[in-house]
Amino acid sequence: MRWGLLLLALSNVLFAAGAAEVSGKSEVNMSAIVMFLVFVAGTLGITYWAAKRTKTAKDFYTAGGGITGFQNGLAIAGDYMSAASFLGISGLVYSKGFDGLIYSIGFLVGWPIILFLVAEQLRNLGKYTFSDVASYRLRQTPIRTLAALGSLATVALYLIAQMVGAGQLIQILFGLDYAYAVVMVGILMILYVTFGGMLATTWVQIIKACLLLSGATFMAVMIMYKMDFNVETLFSQAVAVKKSAAIMSPGGLVSDPISAISLGVALMFGTAGLPHILMRFFTVSDAKEARKSVFFATGFIGYFYILTFIIGFGAIVLLTGHPQYFDTVKNTLIGGGNMAAIHSAHAIGGNLFLGFISAVAFATILAVVSGLTLAGASAVSHDLYANVFARGRVDEMTEMRVSKYATIALGIVAILLGIAFEKQNIAFMVGLAFAIAASANFPILFLSMFWRKLTTRGAVYGGGLGLFTAIVLVILSKAVWVDVLHNAAPIYKYGNPALFSVGIAFISIWIISLMDKSDDAAKEIAAYEHQFIRSQTGIGAEGASSH
Repeated sequence: MRWGLLLLALSNVLFAAGAAEVSGKSEVNMSAIVMFLVFVAGTLGITYWAAKRTKTAKDFYTAGGGITGFQNGLAIAGDYMSAASFLGISGLVYSKGFDGLIYSIGFLVGWPIILFLVAEQLRNLGKYTFSDVASYRLRQTPIRTLAALGSLATVALYLIAQMVGAGQLIQILFGLDYAYAVVMVGILMILYVTFGGMLATTWVQIIKACLLLSGATFMAVMIMYKMDFNVETLFSQAVAVKKSAAIMSPGGLVSDPISAISLGVALMFGTAGLPHILMRFFTVSDAKEARKSVFFATGFIGYFYILTFIIGFGAIVLLTGHPQYFDTVKNTLIGGGNMAAIHSAHAIGGNLFLGFISAVAFATILAVVSGLTLAGASAVSHDLYANVFARGRVDEMTEMRVSKYATIALGIVAILLGIAFEKQNIAFMVGLAFAIAASANFPILFLSMFWRKLTTRGAVYGGGLGLFTAIVLVILSKAVWVDVLHNAAPIYKYGNPALFSVGIAFISIWIISLMDKSDDAAKEIAAYEHQFIRSQTGIGAEGASSH
């Protein structure tokens, strides 16, 4: 049965390649298609190997807790260095210049918070998801419900960005219709998660991280080689071909201080609230390995974001004025602005290197959507079904079965949303996902671990208000209100909601918790000391000894 499904997925890819040959929409790059098929076949083989080793819920959600700190660091980097990072940031730097740096830096600055405040405590207190931690001393049902809703909202927006990137990439690679490309990615994603669980997802992420770091390094080195390894030459040539010094000035992407601060808040605190990243800390054996994971991940991620900035400016120099990379009808890059890095790969190394980078970019997308889907499915099965609806009275096999059904449902939703948001810049969409994570997930997680007086009532009403505010402001912003719903002007004029929604979440949690004088609140406050000792020492932690 499993082999049949894997072969079915591979046949879909082969059919796509065949369809491209007769579509006549773009020249078919056979080297890219071969590398793409090799990667898909290899990852499906990993999925089959992992499926045979995934027997329990712990195997499915956390790979049995047997991943080392170094492996997990690479996997976290693979999970975090998404299509938004590689395609979206380089595309933003290509189109907006210097201001693209706000995303390069912004995506990195949240990691010290995770290293010093979150990773160790999370591993000591949790089991499968971050809501295990948030609900440790608070009432399970309302906290898990809110945490699951925050996770699903974050996952949905993040998935949109990955699906858009995948659709545009395969559209260029195979010459396919965008919608068909998105459907194909959705099918592969469902297969990886449904059968391989966290083990397959982890190894796909590790392989992808190695490929992406090596590919991006080669691109950056070749760009700097053409500039005599002089950064000043790179910038001056970019200004020359753009015929404008504006690309070296701030304000091209974020034009007002409210939007700039709001984006910074989203990227800094949102990182520590991403469910698919937080879930990775349960795949290691103890808190020490969790800290190692963050140390290695931060190094890989920081290095990578330096490369994306070089690649973005290199794309300005390499692509501007070269008509083979432009759609003259739409007056944009073929495939849209997100494809700047892909076209740059062709300019640097021809069809062969384009094939490699395309396969790497596709690997990037599949690795991230697998992690996202697993996080979303665990929110449905572990938090909502097992602990809210069944109140803990459910066996592991039933919980895993629900998780697989949820994976299929999330895959379908991701496909539909990916088609609806086709024209959006994917780094911008991920910025909105970070805003929701920063507004709904991070305040509850942070305060549950470090503030004694947090109560269930404060967390639920305050966190719910933060989540509601973030979602409403995203809908009322230009990204949805104008670009998707086609209204004339946005109601919320700023680009990102985080400054308001995160502030509302923290302030309302604080006020409501202090006003809560119930008996339950007194018990929750009294239980903080036991939680704090376990979070700092690891005594009693899942799968770990004291240390």
